Amino acid sequence: MLKNLYIENIAVIEKTNIDFEKGLNVLTGETGAGKSIVIDSINAILGNRTSRDLIRSGSENAFVSAEFDELSPHALAAAQELGYEPEEDGSLLVQRELTLSGKGKCRINGRPAAVSVLKTLGQYLIDIHGQHASYELMSPDLHITYIDKLGDIDKELEEYRGVYREYSRLNAELNKASVDEGERARKIDLLSYQVNELEQADFYVGEYEELCDRKQILENSEKIAGALNEAHENLNGGDDSDGAIQQLEYACDSLSGIVECMPETEEIVKRLQNALYELEDCRDELVSMADAADGEGDNIDEIEERLDLVYSLGKKYGHTITEMLEFLDKARQQLEYLEKYDENKEKLIKACAQAKERAKTLAENISAKRKAAADEFCKAVKKEMTFLDMPNVELIVRIDRCELNKDGCDRVEILISTNPGEQPKPVAKIASGGELSRMMLAIKNVLADRDNIDTLIFDEVDTGISGSAAGKVGLKLKEVSKTRQVLCVTHLAQIAALADNHFKIKKTVRNEKTFTEVTPLDHNGRRDELARIIGGVEITQATLDYAEEMLSADTN
Repeated sequence: MLKNLYIENIAVIEKTNIDFEKGLNVLTGETGAGKSIVIDSINAILGNRTSRDLIRSGSENAFVSAEFDELSPHALAAAQELGYEPEEDGSLLVQRELTLSGKGKCRINGRPAAVSVLKTLGQYLIDIHGQHASYELMSPDLHITYIDKLGDIDKELEEYRGVYREYSRLNAELNKASVDEGERARKIDLLSYQVNELEQADFYVGEYEELCDRKQILENSEKIAGALNEAHENLNGGDDSDGAIQQLEYACDSLSGIVECMPETEEIVKRLQNALYELEDCRDELVSMADAADGEGDNIDEIEERLDLVYSLGKKYGHTITEMLEFLDKARQQLEYLEKYDENKEKLIKACAQAKERAKTLAENISAKRKAAADEFCKAVKKEMTFLDMPNVELIVRIDRCELNKDGCDRVEILISTNPGEQPKPVAKIASGGELSRMMLAIKNVLADRDNIDTLIFDEVDTGISGSAAGKVGLKLKEVSKTRQVLCVTHLAQIAALADNHFKIKKTVRNEKTFTEVTPLDHNGRRDELARIIGGVEITQATLDYAEEMLSADTN
């Protein structure tokens, strides 16, 4: 759950630190006080897109951190899969810095993280139902996700999508292979020419570098031969002089004769002998180099002609010999495929048909589970909505067959009727804002056990409702908060009175600057805030007494 939220330089919030608890956490305040800024800050922590306008005026950067503890198994597994281990106490600290330059930073337990990592992890930590989230219901394409979640068909969908991807790949390859005979003949001619040209060249990896080395040696052969011969003579000696090797042998012989009478020279003799062996190896290597550098059998014109071939073919098939050989391998494969076109096409048609049939079977199994889940969904959501003062609601989940796609073979849409005698119609044509809010709350409650998310945020879920419906919404939020941490931004006293923890968001102006503060309220503070919500500008004793009565009723 969300244990602590620290906000710095976000919009009108200069600095604030909020400690949330289990149960129902409520945030209230005047319109424009900054309640939405708290939600925006949480959205930033969850890796959602932010704007530079979110940074407080006059500041270069902004900072948000959120501490989570008692992580669910799913959240813990997600963090570990992303490479982040919780602290010893099981907590997870997520931080995000925003800058005017756009070069923000993210960290998880002090280690750098990409925004995409925050977004992936965030979906296991918090579920935000914002002011406009109810309008998801007006997008039929999203309705299928509710049914699938309730039906718990994740494993079936994963298996189906793997088969569907393979079918899509084979089908695309089949469509790509369906070319006319003339086009195929032209491709065969071109590939045959390219394969023949590269095979005739007979390149091998490292040949270019070898040719360059040989060319350089031939161009400097006289200089190289002179240097090698001179070095060899200095080591091995010539007709008129001893070389370094001979001189070193003399030194060893001289000292060996006095080892018995001067033992300390024995170590020097050993070192000189080692140096002698090393010089002899150098002499032998110089002889080998001289043989390799004499250029016998090499023709510089032939080498340059070969280099020109590498250059000319490189312009067509790749900048390096390695790239040209890779091109040759691919060209051979394509040529073989086209030459065996009929045989390959038959195999492809068969494989594509088998994959499609397998995908259809899996999709139909999923469809059957969806129909069962749809019935359960309608009954459960209707029960919740009846409690939320919508007793006459009727729900139908319409499932139509469609072409195979990533979700199977079903097109799903929720239909609703809110008044007796009316036929259920698409949600977008029937439901009002208040009805949408209650319907989404009902759906969230029905799916709560399937989400595996510890913290639910309802941002002004009370939009468009009042009276007894507002009280029912509060009771439903209270019920959800018994198994989940719930954060709720509300304007209604009926909901705020049910809070386990109540925070007041207040905006003030000091020195011509705007500041927003978030303050946890004690019992008296809660009473005064409820009275403000109920009574508006003028708060009477009767209003305060009524607020006290609401708090006492919740306590009882």
